[in-house]
This record gives sequence, C-alpha cells and structure tokens, in this order.
Amino acid sequence: MTFIQDDFLLQTAMAQRLYHDYAATQPIIDYHSHLPAAEIAAKRQFNNLSEIWLEGDHYKWRAMRANCIAERYCTGDAPPFEKFLAWARTVPQTLRNPLYHWTHLELKRYFGIDTLLDGRTAQHTWDAADAQLNSGRLNALSILQKFNVKILCTTDDPCDDLRFHAAINEMEAGVRVYPTFRPDRALTVDDPASFNAWVHELEKATDLDISTMQTFRDALQRRHDHFHAHGARLSDHGLPYCYARPCPEKIADQIFQKTRRGEAASREEQEAFAAHLMIFFGHLDAQKGWTKQLHLGALRAVNTTRVLELGVHSGFDAIGDWPQAEPFCAYLDALDREGALPKIVVYNLNPADNYLFATAIGSFQDGSIAGKIQFGSGWWFLDQKEGIEWQLNALSNAGLLSRFIGMVTDSRSFMSFPRHEYFRRILCNILGEDVEKGLLPKDDALLGTLIKNICFENARQYLNLELPPIDEKSH
Repeated sequence: MTFIQDDFLLQTAMAQRLYHDYAATQPIIDYHSHLPAAEIAAKRQFNNLSEIWLEGDHYKWRAMRANCIAERYCTGDAPPFEKFLAWARTVPQTLRNPLYHWTHLELKRYFGIDTLLDGRTAQHTWDAADAQLNSGRLNALSILQKFNVKILCTTDDPCDDLRFHAAINEMEAGVRVYPTFRPDRALTVDDPASFNAWVHELEKATDLDISTMQTFRDALQRRHDHFHAHGARLSDHGLPYCYARPCPEKIADQIFQKTRRGEAASREEQEAFAAHLMIFFGHLDAQKGWTKQLHLGALRAVNTTRVLELGVHSGFDAIGDWPQAEPFCAYLDALDREGALPKIVVYNLNPADNYLFATAIGSFQDGSIAGKIQFGSGWWFLDQKEGIEWQLNALSNAGLLSRFIGMVTDSRSFMSFPRHEYFRRILCNILGEDVEKGLLPKDDALLGTLIKNICFENARQYLNLELPPIDEKSH
C-alpha cells in the first residue's frame, strides 16, 4: 500500500502545482541542526536501520515508552533488530502523531520503501533498508548530497574542535558544513562542578589563564573569533526565557569568583550573570554580522529519576509556560539601545506565545535588513503539521511571511532531512487553500516567487553563509 503519494498533504490542485513546480526542487539550507561534523567528515557508514534511525531519537523513545515498551529497547542494550522490531510494532499506535508521517516519509525517501511499517512488515523493511545501507552508497555525507543540502550548520560548544568542519569544506563535495556558537555552559554558575570543569576546557582551548570575569570574556571572544574564521555566522542559545536584567561588571566578577571557589550562585545571581553575558554575546554577534538564534520555552529534564538514570536528551522534557514577552522585549531593547542588536531568530516552544513573538519582533525591525528579527519555524514539540501551520499563520497575520527564512531540522538524526519536504508541502497547502477560497490571487509567478524565497533564497541572503557552487537549474 502506497501511503506517501506524490500529492501527500496537498489538498488542492493549486497546492499540488505550487509544490511540484516551485518548492520541490529548491536546495536546502539547514541552518540549525545537531548533527556531528565528525561523522560527516568520516563519511560514516551505518550498519543497519536501527543505527541510523533509532540511535538518539527521543521522539521515538517517548512513543515507545507510552506503548509499554521496555527501556532496553529504547536506550538500552537490546540487539539492533529487536529495537527496530519494537519500534515497528509501535508505529501503528502512532496514528495522528507526526511520527506516523515522518516514519513513512523517511522510509520512502531514503530507501524507496512504500510498505506500511508494523510488526508483520518489519523483517522485510529491515532487509530492504540494510541492503542499501550495506551497499556503501548511503553514508553521512552522501545523505546530504542526496537531499540537495547545500549548507548545514551544526551546534557546537565554544570549546569544540572545529577541524572536522574544515575537513568537510575542503572536500569540494557540493555541501558546506559550518559550526554554530552555542555558549550555554558559560551561564551555569549555579552548578560549580560543571561550570569549573568547562572553564578548564575553555582555558585549554584558548591557552589563557581564566581567573577574572575579564579574562573569561576574553576567552569567549577568542573562541567566537575562531568560529568566525571557520565560517560560522550564527550563534545559538537554549534558554527557558531571555535574561534581560544584567548586573554590573563588578557584580558579575564577584559571582564568577564565587563559583570558581565552588560555591553555587543563587537563582537571582545566575540570571543576573547570564544577562550580563547575553548582552556581551549580542555585541559579539552584531560586530561580526552574525545571526543570533534564541530557542525559548523548553522545560527540561522534568523526570529527575529517569534523567539521572539515562542522561539528558533522553526524552524527559516538556513545554514550559514562563512569561516571555517582557524579558524578550527587554533583551532586544537593551541591545538596541547600545547599537548592538544583531539579526535574531527566535524559536518559540509554547504555542500560546506564538502571537506574542510574532508581534514583538515587529517592534525591532529597523529597515536595515529585510526581516532582521525573525519568528523562527516551529521546533521540537511544534515541528509537526499543526505546529507549523500555527507558526506560519501567526507570522502571516502579524508580520511578513514573504521574508521568512524557512525550516530547519533541529535534529540529531541523519534521517530527518525529509522534514524540509514536509514543511514545504504544508506551506504550499496553506497557500493553495487560500487561492481556492479567493483569499490570494491565482498567480503562479507571484506565489511561486514567495515559495522559492521561503524555501531557499531568503535564508541565502539573510545568513551570509558561503555556498558551494550551485547548479542554477536546481533553483
């Protein structure tokens, strides 16, 4: 049975035409992912479908746990095929969950497999996929080439070694892989053991003795410069909400010294220290013309027992419900007052806040760059059909959809690139339905340009990332 047909998710003739004629052939700029550059540089070969598909995928683990699957088949030591079989038996239970769409879209696009996945078809699916994985034609680099990914941005700690990015970009493989500067651990003065271990790593990475707040900032700037030299043009911060009440330099140094002595900062001290650094990071990004990404609203590691047992990124997180408007606007306002407001993409995790962010960004567009402050694509719990539609509708109603820089995978899986196709089909379906209702003109050139821009061109112009040579026919 063929489920993923040519017109999957496209409910009108206009939507079908817009997708096939304008969206489908656009290259991909995946400007936020968590893929490891080392595996791309090494052209990692995946031994089986479990390894490429289930390894690190907390979306699937959450569904399997809900389906009464034991942990050894999720993060544990069960044999690879048994893990896959447990997932295959879970798939029929995911109807109306985005995993059902993603599962079959990925099987179709990577392996040409049309069969609905369940316990009965698991062995056939496993064998068919393994035959292709073992052929050597589907490795970590060739996957990017297969899906016409022209730029991939990874997410990297300031202390990370960037030699793998350089190695990939010297291959002339038709794809560029750039690091993204994510200094979240610099804010963790409430956890002295982790913070001090990380500062030691930073000292080794910069060859500096970090003993004061000034030398701490010097080291961070040195790594920011190093990232820039390796092609980085984006930073990223994963925060519950913006920190917007910075303490003075003297107080920041006192908090720094306290943590270096092994004393945990209070919550108020941590937030003041974090705000001090976030202003500093804003200046660094603005000076270099970078884009700052803010991922806001995640309530992380809510099940402490399971997190202690299995670690972070294991699927024990939720949507948070903090007030967002005032701290977000205060942070942007503080940078704007200092003439240091960089390009910013804000990603919202709580759908209740969509219009909050969509309207707030309009107050900081300064006419210097089209769409300078972006309301980013739906992420994490909201990167499914309904969440994508919510984000697109809020942005359309409160801002300029035409200036949107499009979708990202935000993924740790090499199987996630069809999410760009998923997004593009949803976008075209929204526009096609509007045409059918008489809300938009039936003008292929007008709408086709909009689609091409959202899928590729806007990101190309906005991000200032160097592209590999591109076949003009591809877009």
